[in-house]
Amino acid sequence: MDSARPDSRNGTVVDGERVQADYRLTPGDVVKIAHVQLAFVDNLTSAFPELNSEFGEPGSPDETVRGGIPSDSNVLNETIESTLITHRRDETRFLKLDSDDGVDESAIPRLGRSAKKLCRLAFELGQQNNTAAVANLALDGLFDGTNVDAGAVWIVPPGSNGRASADKLKVVASRSDEEPHYHPLSSFLVDTVFRDGEAVLAQHVDDDSNLASRDSKGEIHSTGVICAPIRRDRRVLGLVHLYSTKEEPTPDPHDLEFTLAVADNLALALRNIEKQQKLAEDLSQSRNEVVQLRKRLEAESEIVGSSHIMDKLKEEIGKVAPSRGTVLIRGESGVGKELVAQAVHYASPRKNGPFVCINCAALSESLLESELFGHEKGAFTGATDRKKGKFEAADQGTLMLDEIGEMSPSIQAKFLRVLEGHPFERVGGSQAIKVDVRVIAATNRDLEKAVTEKTFRRDLYFRLHVIEVLIPPLRKRPADVIELALHFLERYTEETGRKIRGFSEQAFELLRQYRWPGNIRELKNVVERAVLYARGEYIEPCDLALSSLSTASESADLSVVGKQFEFNSLAEMERTHIEATLKATNWNKSRTASILGIERSTLDRKIKRYRLGQKPPPLT
Repeated sequence: MDSARPDSRNGTVVDGERVQADYRLTPGDVVKIAHVQLAFVDNLTSAFPELNSEFGEPGSPDETVRGGIPSDSNVLNETIESTLITHRRDETRFLKLDSDDGVDESAIPRLGRSAKKLCRLAFELGQQNNTAAVANLALDGLFDGTNVDAGAVWIVPPGSNGRASADKLKVVASRSDEEPHYHPLSSFLVDTVFRDGEAVLAQHVDDDSNLASRDSKGEIHSTGVICAPIRRDRRVLGLVHLYSTKEEPTPDPHDLEFTLAVADNLALALRNIEKQQKLAEDLSQSRNEVVQLRKRLEAESEIVGSSHIMDKLKEEIGKVAPSRGTVLIRGESGVGKELVAQAVHYASPRKNGPFVCINCAALSESLLESELFGHEKGAFTGATDRKKGKFEAADQGTLMLDEIGEMSPSIQAKFLRVLEGHPFERVGGSQAIKVDVRVIAATNRDLEKAVTEKTFRRDLYFRLHVIEVLIPPLRKRPADVIELALHFLERYTEETGRKIRGFSEQAFELLRQYRWPGNIRELKNVVERAVLYARGEYIEPCDLALSSLSTASESADLSVVGKQFEFNSLAEMERTHIEATLKATNWNKSRTASILGIERSTLDRKIKRYRLGQKPPPLT
C-alpha cells in the first residue's frame, strides 16, 4: 500500500493505526480512508465472517442454499456506507415446481416440506382457468404431500345451495396410483362432512357406497380415508376424497391438515374461475349486444331512396366519410340529417368507435355545457357525481351536434377550442382532457344570416364549413315518396302484426301530390298511424292524416309564381288553398275538412262562399 500524504486531513488508518509511510497489507487487514472502510482479503467469504456464522461455514455442501457466499454470481456483496447487500435473486425458487436447490428434503422437518409444497401449489392453482385443471392439479399436490394412493375432487352441482347427497355430487377429477381404480367415497362420510362442515380422517373404512359397482376382485378395503370440504362463506361447494389401500404408511393427522389447506386453496381457485367465467359471459353478452346495436344502427343508417338526387347524396357520403374533416349537414327539419350522419360514421374508419348524438336545441345553456364537456362532483346543485360529457363518450368515434345553430355564443367559444384540437375541462374541474373525436354538425337554420345578425360566431361558422352536405326536402324528390312509404309500411306491419297488404292507387296518388312540410319524419308518422287505423287490407286516402301546414319555403311566401311575388288578399289565399286541397282529395269533403282542420259544415260554407267549382266572383 502506498504511503498516505502527510498533509492529508483525514489520513489512512489500518487496523486502527494511522499510516504515515508505505505499508504492506496482509489478508484480514481493515483499511479506513475518510468515511470509507475497506477489507483486504484473498478469499471473499472471509470478509464477512458474521454472515458465515449465520448461514453456514464456507465450503459446506449446502453453501449455496444456506446463504454463504456462493461460487457463482447469483450472490453479490456490496458495502455502500452502512448498507450491506448480501443476496440478489430475480425469482423465488419456492414457486418453481422442478427447483433443484440442492437441499436434502429428508433433512427438512415435515411441516416445512408441507408448507413449501402448499406455497407452490397455491401459486399454481391461481394460474388455472378451468375447474378440471384446478381439480387435477390439486390432486397431484395432494398425492405428493400425503400418504394416499387414490382420490377424487367432487363438486356440488349448481343450484343445490350447498346441500347435496352422495348420489348428486359430480366428480371433476379422480386419480388412482394402484389397482383397482378409484371408487367413490362412503355416503356416511359425505353426510358427515356436509352436516358438520369439517374435514375427517377415518381408519379402516370399507366402501359402502352405492354410487358404483364393486370391483371384480371383491370388496374395497381402505387403511385410511380423508374427506375434506371445499368451503366458501360457510357453504360446502364440494369434497376432496382421498384414501390409501396400503398398510404402510397410512394417512395421519398431518395429512388431514395438509388436505384441508389444499381444499381451502381449491375453494379460492374455484371462486376465481367462477368470477372469470361470469366476467367472460358478461363481456360476451355485452359484446353481442353492442354488435346487435351496431347492426341495428347500420340497418337504420341505410338511406332509402333510388332517385337521382338520392344517388348523388349517397355518392357524396361515400366521398366525405373517409375524411377526418368536420361535416356540416344542412336541410329542413325531418329530412333525415341524423340518418345521414350515421351513414357517414359507419362508412368511415371510425365505424368501430361510438356514435354519439346530442340535440343542442333541447337543453339550456348550462345543461348543454355539462352534457358536452361533463362535470365534476359538486360543480353545481344536483351534481352528486362526476359525469363524463359527450366529447369523452365519443372518443375515437363520432359526435353529432344536431341544431348547432341553437348553441349559445359562450358555449360556441369553448366548442370552437375543442374543434381546433385544444383540451377542455369538465364543468367545475381543472384537469385538462383531450379527445379524438370527429364532429358532424347539423342545422336547419340559415347560418349565414345568423352570422350577419351576430348570433353565431363567424370563426366557428368557417370552422364548421369544411365539408357541407345538403339534404333536399322530400317534395324535391317525389320519386322516393312511394319507396319510403312502402319501407315504413313493412316496418310497422311487422311491429304491429297488422295484415296490411299495401296502399290503394288513390292513396298512392295522394302521397305523391302532398307537399310533405314535415318531410320524411311526417311520412313515417303518417304511415304508422295509417297502419294502426286502417280498416281494410289496403290503406285508403281516408286513412292518411295529412296536415294543412305549408312547407318551410312556402311558409315565407305562398304566392310565389316563378320568381315574381304576387300580392293577394288573405281571402284569395284561403280560396286557393281550399280548392287545391279539394282537388288533391278528389273532392272528398270529409277528408278535405280533416286535412284543413275544420268542420265539414264550415267547409261547405266556404265552398259556397268562394263558389268553388265555379268561376269565382271578384273579392272585396
